[in-house]
Amino acid sequence: MVSRDCLFAKMGYAGYSPGNQVADKLTPLEQALRAVPLGKAAETLELIEKLTRNVVRNPAEDKFRHIKLTNPKIAATISDVPFAVDILEEMGWVEEGEGLQLPASVRLAHEKEVVAIIDAKDFYTKEQEAQKRREAQARKAALDPEREALLKKMEEDRREKEAEGPVTKGSKAQSVGSGEKVVTAADLGIGASGGG
Repeated sequence: MVSRDCLFAKMGYAGYSPGNQVADKLTPLEQALRAVPLGKAAETLELIEKLTRNVVRNPAEDKFRHIKLTNPKIAATISDVPFAVDILEEMGWVEEGEGLQLPASVRLAHEKEVVAIIDAKDFYTKEQEAQKRREAQARKAALDPEREALLKKMEEDRREKEAEGPVTKGSKAQSVGSGEKVVTAADLGIGASGGG
């Protein structure tokens, strides 16, 4: 007979609820796409996506398989941007003279390269939104030093509680006795009806 734990492990549950998924490791292309500086990412990825889509749509067209890095627009958005050329090289482009060439043996696929670029654009959009939130929070914190002090005190209290360790002793109910200030339900006439 197979144990219940063994059954779940074989089924892939491994103790995780369905909503908890372990993040997949980024591919070298995804890593390269996420290395571009945040301020230049939108423009750079837009151009790289356009170049990639041209090759995907027209794989036999030689003019789409060459990029002249000295072109002013290409230079501003790819050559002069850190890690942008690395993205193209990760896709299979190779340096040739003053530019890059995609060898005829390399086939770019929409499902791989273009989708990875779209995912990277989404990543950078979220990063820009997070950056704006962080900047807004920093401005608010600068305007309200009392709030900042309170947040620091809360953080100190949290650390102090963590240092005490987990609660190992449960609370106990204390007997209040029958002193003169104690009022019972019967004193108020609750539950003392004659029925009916």
